Amino acid sequence: MDTWRKVWRNGFAPALSINGLRALRRALASNDSRLAQGATTFPPPLASARDWPVEAACALGFCAWQGEQLETVGEVGEFFSRCCFEADQRIGKPAASRWFLKWFDDTPREEMRRELLTEVNRAIHERYSPIAPAKPQQRDLYESIPQVA
Repeated sequence: MDTWRKVWRNGFAPALSINGLRALRRALASNDSRLAQGATTFPPPLASARDWPVEAACALGFCAWQGEQLETVGEVGEFFSRCCFEADQRIGKPAASRWFLKWFDDTPREEMRRELLTEVNRAIHERYSPIAPAKPQQRDLYESIPQVA
C-alpha cells in the first residue's frame, strides 16, 4: 500500500468528522475549484490574514472549512496543524503527515481527485458499515448445573 494512503487511512481519516468527509467527497466529485493544491488555505495562513475568510483550502482545510463551518484562515490553520500533529501521533512517526500532504499537493489533479475520492468513500463506508453481531458468549459449565438449596 502506498505510504500516503496509510497516512490517510490511519492518521487523518479517523480524526475527520463525517461532515468534513462528506464535504470533501462533494468537492472531489465535482472538482470544486475551492479545493486547493499547494497551499493550506487561500489567503495563505499568515498572521496578517488570520481573521480573513477562507476562499479555498487543501483537503484537510476543506474538511474544517466546509464540514465544520470554520470560517477564518486562523481557525482553519489551527485545525490543519492539530490534524497533522494528531496524525503523526497515530502513525507513531514525526512528520508522517507530510507523506499525505506531499502526495496531495504534487499529484496531478485528476489523479488526486480519483484516488482520494476512493479513500474518502472508504472512510465514510467504514463509519456506517454494520458491525458484525457479537458471538454468543459461552456459558460457564457450572452455570447450567442446577444449584441445590
